[in-house]
Amino acid sequence: MPAVANFLDANVLVYSTTGGAKAIVAQKLMSEPFVISTQALNEFANVGRRKLGLSWGRITQIVSDMAETAESVIAVEPDMTKTALRLVQHYNLAFYDAVMIAAALKADCSIYYSEDLHHGLTIDTTLTIQNPFL
Repeated sequence: MPAVANFLDANVLVYSTTGGAKAIVAQKLMSEPFVISTQALNEFANVGRRKLGLSWGRITQIVSDMAETAESVIAVEPDMTKTALRLVQHYNLAFYDAVMIAAALKADCSIYYSEDLHHGLTIDTTLTIQNPFL
């Protein structure tokens, strides 16, 4: 994994498979070194089926491609749950958002791209939340 890679939230993964301006932004982010978590892949699979109406076969292919393209895929581990519990209390985050942020911290990412979190928030002085769709 490179010293600096961006962490992509599940919404970026979802937009990368759709059309329009957000798809262009998401695809550009995925053309640069990026890190994701297994949780992001799982969330993509869920949204891909429920909201995008993709077949399970298509979802399987997309998830495989995303995992292969990423610099790293961070698996959720017990220590990340502990970190997430600290983050929810300190930054008033939703728990599952905090788990994703814990993955980004574990990967030493400096930017966390997400449409759903507070743009500009810095976590633990090292990770900055950015909304790439603004």
